Amino acid sequence: MDKSVSILIPCFNAEKYLNAAIESAMAQTWPNKEIIVVNDGSTDGSGEILEKFRARGVKVLHQSNTGQCAAANRAFAESKGGYVKFFDADDVLSPDCIEKQMIALDGRQDAIAMCGWARFYNQLKEAKFIPDSTWETLDPINWLLRAWEGGGRMMQCGMFLIPRPILNQAGLWDERLSLINDFEFFARVLLKAQTIQFTPGAKLYYRSGLGASLSAKSDRKAVESALLSLLLGTGHLLKVDDSPRVRRACANLMQQHFVHAYYPEHPDLLRQMSQRIQELGGADRVATGSPGFEFLKIVIGWRMARRVEKFAARHGFNRAGLMGRLKPTSVYF
Repeated sequence: MDKSVSILIPCFNAEKYLNAAIESAMAQTWPNKEIIVVNDGSTDGSGEILEKFRARGVKVLHQSNTGQCAAANRAFAESKGGYVKFFDADDVLSPDCIEKQMIALDGRQDAIAMCGWARFYNQLKEAKFIPDSTWETLDPINWLLRAWEGGGRMMQCGMFLIPRPILNQAGLWDERLSLINDFEFFARVLLKAQTIQFTPGAKLYYRSGLGASLSAKSDRKAVESALLSLLLGTGHLLKVDDSPRVRRACANLMQQHFVHAYYPEHPDLLRQMSQRIQELGGADRVATGSPGFEFLKIVIGWRMARRVEKFAARHGFNRAGLMGRLKPTSVYF
C-alpha cells in the first residue's frame, strides 16, 4: 500500500507568501512526501525563490502562464504519491496536518480526509478555528449539503487529502475555469468518495485579503467561469440526488453566490442563472451585505441597495464613506 503523499502547489506571482507556504509543506511531520511546485509564468520573483528550494528537494517546474487549473494538472501528472494534497502558494499548513489526515484515513482508498480551516491576514495567530456543520465525518452528499445550506461555497485546496484512485476516477481540474474553479472540482471529486473523514487537530491557515487574488476578480471572463463552475458543480450533486432538498440547496447557492453577488452587472449571465434557479423550483435565500446595505435593503429593496453599494465601492467610499455611514443608527431613522 502506497502511503506516500504528493503536495502539489500551483504558483503565480506569490513571491510575498511563497516561502511560508513551502516551508509549511516541508515541515510536515509525515516523512514520506514529495513537494511539486509549478511556476505558472510568474512575473515577480517567484521563480527565483523556487530555485532556492530546488536544492532542498522540492521539484520545481516552470511553464508559460496557462492558469491555475493547468498548473495543478501538470503537477499531478509529475507526481507519484498514493495520496494527494493540492495546496495554494499563499496558505500555510499546521506541521502535523498531513500526518493526522493519513492516520485518520488508515490506508483507505475510498475516503477523503478533511481538516479544519481558518482565515488569517498577516499573522497565523489571527486565525480562529470555529467549527461549522461540516466539521464531522459525513457521506459526500450530506457534506456538500451542509456546506451549501450554510451559505458557503469555498473549498480551499489544502483542506483535503485525496487518495490517487479517487482522482483517477473523478478526473482532474477543468481548465476552462478560473474563478471558483475549486467549487466544481471538489464537488466532483468528493462525490467519488464513500466518506469525508473529518480530522480534528489538522489545520489549514487560509490567507485572506489579497486584492489581486483570483477570487477577487469580477471581469467578464471570471464571471463566466463562476457561472459555469456553479452550474457544473451543482449538476454533479443533482446527478446523484435530485431530491427537493438538494434542488433548494443548489438554487439558494446560485442565488447567493451569483445573482446577489454580481447584480446588476452582466445581465445576460444573471438571466441564465435565474432561469436555472427557477427550473430547480426557486430560491428563498435573501441578499445580505454590509450594515449600510442592510439598512438600504429595508428602504429601497435589495436590488437598488446593491446598485448603491457598488456605486459607492467604485467611487472609493464603500467602507469608510457612504455605505459605512448608512446604518440603522443614522439620521434616516
